[in-house]
Amino acid sequence: MIHVRSAAELLPLLPELVLVGGAFALLMLDLFLTNQRRVAIHVLSIALLLATTALLACGVGGHGVVFSGMFVRDTLADVLKIGIGLATALSMVYLWPFMRERGLYKGEMSVLMLFAALGMMLLVSAGNLVMIYIGLEMLALCSYALVAIDRDNSMASEAGIKYFVLGSLASGLLLYGLSLIYGATGTLDLSAIALAAQTTPSYTMLVTGVVFAVAGIGFKFGAAPFHMWLPDVYHGAPTPITLFIGSAPKLAAFGMTFRLLEQGVGPVDDHWRIMLAALAVLSLALGNLGAIMQGNLKRMLAYSTISHVGFLLMGFAGAGPGGFAAAMFYAISYALMATAAFGAIVVLSSRGFEADEIVDYKGLNARDPWMAGMILLAMFSLAGIPPFIGFWAKLAVLQAAVQGDMLWLAIVGIVFAVVGAFYYLRVVKAMYFDEPVGEMPPPSQNRPLRVVFGVNALALLALGLVWSPIMEWCQRSFGI
Repeated sequence: MIHVRSAAELLPLLPELVLVGGAFALLMLDLFLTNQRRVAIHVLSIALLLATTALLACGVGGHGVVFSGMFVRDTLADVLKIGIGLATALSMVYLWPFMRERGLYKGEMSVLMLFAALGMMLLVSAGNLVMIYIGLEMLALCSYALVAIDRDNSMASEAGIKYFVLGSLASGLLLYGLSLIYGATGTLDLSAIALAAQTTPSYTMLVTGVVFAVAGIGFKFGAAPFHMWLPDVYHGAPTPITLFIGSAPKLAAFGMTFRLLEQGVGPVDDHWRIMLAALAVLSLALGNLGAIMQGNLKRMLAYSTISHVGFLLMGFAGAGPGGFAAAMFYAISYALMATAAFGAIVVLSSRGFEADEIVDYKGLNARDPWMAGMILLAMFSLAGIPPFIGFWAKLAVLQAAVQGDMLWLAIVGIVFAVVGAFYYLRVVKAMYFDEPVGEMPPPSQNRPLRVVFGVNALALLALGLVWSPIMEWCQRSFGI
């Protein structure tokens, strides 16, 4: 039974209430606007996200637990929600010119992204198995619709169906795992599960539930061997949608994994640490080797996402506050890198030219030195070259693995980090050392979008030079 004695008790939920209220208001407003005026919905959606993020950054509402422990707002939740809000807002900035130029923009796209952001925020604040599933499905259902939003495109439709079918299977696996955890402990509350897990007579049922839950988590992250959906979905979806589902949801998946595995079934961490370490190795191997063979940039970045998930899971496998802080730092860093990498494709694309093949970037430096330089920053950061933020993120999770007595895992990570650098540098080589192939379209004249992309890419270098405040923020989330 959920008891709320006064409205003041809901103050920790204030940012989410503002977001959901604004999303419903914009959904109604969209009914009365013509296609030419729907830009207002988009602008207001970005403003709403930034306002919600500002409420979180200023600590409005304060920390606390509401709905009888179902919703938890703490420093961890605030940091992840700020990252989710900013990544979603940045995705919307990239979305508008791309979809408008192709006549694909619909008012519900912005609203779907707002509800997806709400699902992610509920997910990272979940204190109960029910809240985990509600947040996850809210994110998943919105993502399915966004991927298939271009109904006349066979690739987008195929990607949407594949995402829906495999996503439903993963949700079923996760739900079955959660039901076994409930059956073994007799409670849905994560803190109560942690206490019951220490003395439960149904230990085998609990561990079986954890196995199914880890499988569901692996799918949501896009970790191997649950990565089958990721390359096709990233390739088939409109590029700004790929940018969105490749950035902010990684932060939500991190929050869900920490809440469920550490705060919920932490007493059996000797089991799930080994499982996450195995997923990390498979992701590093399949992700990097798969990326090397790709000629399509979106598919290459999709496989590289799998390898980055391997690094993120390495921090989880290291366990302890230091490992979790390193994994959180990696998730935030990767979200920023992913927006820059996919943002480059958005900026260079035009109607009839998607700029998603590596050959499209040959000789780019001669045609557009500014864009070539910014893409170089994004590729260097993804490759983990110092002093970019990607280097410090990789170093943090490698240290966490060593400190967690998993030196072998750190060695595997170092080997595949070198392998991964090859295909990122291949893009740089194409831009600076190869001759253009065929007649290329003129450089994009969308100056505001180019400026946004430039800021996004330069941030990878700037934050690499002053990365310690972000790491300290992550460490403070875990009491370090």
